[in-house]
Amino acid sequence: MSLEEQAMRLILFAGDAKCLCQEAITIAKKEEFTRALDLLEEARIHLLKAHNIQTQLISEEAKGISMDINLILIHAEDHLMNAINFRDMAVEHIQLYQEMNDLKREVEKLKCLK
Repeated sequence: MSLEEQAMRLILFAGDAKCLCQEAITIAKKEEFTRALDLLEEARIHLLKAHNIQTQLISEEAKGISMDINLILIHAEDHLMNAINFRDMAVEHIQLYQEMNDLKREVEKLKCLK
């Protein structure tokens, strides 16, 4: 597979992962936490596939197989790092939504005691 093809696959997997994370946050807002966590797991798998491509490229470079660094590869790396960071933030957001939901339920229970 050519370097450009690998870079495009990296962009594809990273982009899909980010979209899944965005969807997970949206779903968590609707208090569908199981589905949100499932989407995060799908995102993790896509990120793993992207990371495997990145690792292969780094391994080839370490073995002395030189490659021309081009804008597509730089763009692909940017997408991957952005998707990884976005997933980390999505996990935090979903945890916060879960905590907010738990607190809402506790408040409702307390209201019923009055």
